[in-house]
Amino acid sequence: MRFRIPVFCVLLFLAGAGLPARDLAGFPDFSFEEDGDRSREDELYEKGTEALDDGDWSKAAAAFTEVTKLRGARADAALYWVAYALNKQGRRADALAILQGYAGTYPKSSWRKEARALEMEIRQSAGGRSAAPEQESDEDLKLMAINSLMNTEPERALPLLEKFLAGSHSVKLKERALFVLAQSASPRARQIVADVARGKSSPELQEKALQYLGLYGGQASRELLAEIYASTASVEIKERILKSFMISGDRDRILAAARSEKNPELRGAAAKQLGVMGARADLWRLYQTETSRDVKESILQGMFVAGDADHIVELARGEKDAELRRRAIQKLGVMGRERTGALLVSLYKTEQDSDAKRAVLNGLFVQDNAHALVEIARNEKDREWKAEAVKKLSIMHNREATEYLLEILKD
Repeated sequence: MRFRIPVFCVLLFLAGAGLPARDLAGFPDFSFEEDGDRSREDELYEKGTEALDDGDWSKAAAAFTEVTKLRGARADAALYWVAYALNKQGRRADALAILQGYAGTYPKSSWRKEARALEMEIRQSAGGRSAAPEQESDEDLKLMAINSLMNTEPERALPLLEKFLAGSHSVKLKERALFVLAQSASPRARQIVADVARGKSSPELQEKALQYLGLYGGQASRELLAEIYASTASVEIKERILKSFMISGDRDRILAAARSEKNPELRGAAAKQLGVMGARADLWRLYQTETSRDVKESILQGMFVAGDADHIVELARGEKDAELRRRAIQKLGVMGRERTGALLVSLYKTEQDSDAKRAVLNGLFVQDNAHALVEIARNEKDREWKAEAVKKLSIMHNREATEYLLEILKD
């Protein structure tokens, strides 16, 4: 069986010999015999991939060129990678010659979009005029073209991005457009993001706008977030802003909310964000002055996230509220046996509350801490509590637990 090879494949194959692209335009297609060896295609493709990983662009281009000659299932992908590797070598003209004819050669390829995006990227990096977004029919490519324009002609790109946000595009694509705007230093771009963050436009994107202000903004963005926080009555929006404060590292504003918010739900949300920030001392002080059990539970969760085992141990031992003490014991169980296993055993020995003792056993079980449970079972004089420990051991797939169970059977 014989195949026809497009002229641009000949072009890139001979380009390495130093022949300029314009001198190859008259070459006819040529034929070759199919070798029928699928494993050969896979071998060459893998070789090309490894060369890409190593940054050996010349070797990658050569390997993928061989794949294209086989005209197999991976030919379209290989041709894309040939263009990619050529561009990495600085051979932009040869890469563009491939990419310009890509859609015509592989009209149904799943790599068409990547090829078009690479073509736009090469033209942009070469200092050429960016592709006109208005001329793109594919939404993804249209957005890529607008993104490219932001680097060279921002005044032209901003109205297009604003129009993109107001259009009937998918939320996913709108989020990407907002992402481009959020990274721009343009005052107009900042204003567009601010309007979305305030809920004045594209309400479905408000959460993302608040997130991006935390991610990419400086002092001005934090002040804008504080302004929106103070002006909104929405608990949901305020919780999102607290998260953005955390992302931007604005601990002072989160701490202020944790101390002074009238809504206990928001005080609890602020405490959890402080936990993510590792604010152990702040959380401990908040716990001492907080009056709401629900908020204290959120503060306890923040301590857990912050890894504050020392203060959680204090609560497990001395908290007067039995429910909060049990919560603290549960947290210790999840923190791992190396860190808290011995502490849990110590708590068990002194604890009088039945629910708290049961929480300790559950914590040791969660840790898969058979050694501690065996120790408790051996020393426990109360038959019912000994049975509780043995029950945990009986469902653990643990050698030490099994040996202790066998020991009991021998008695």
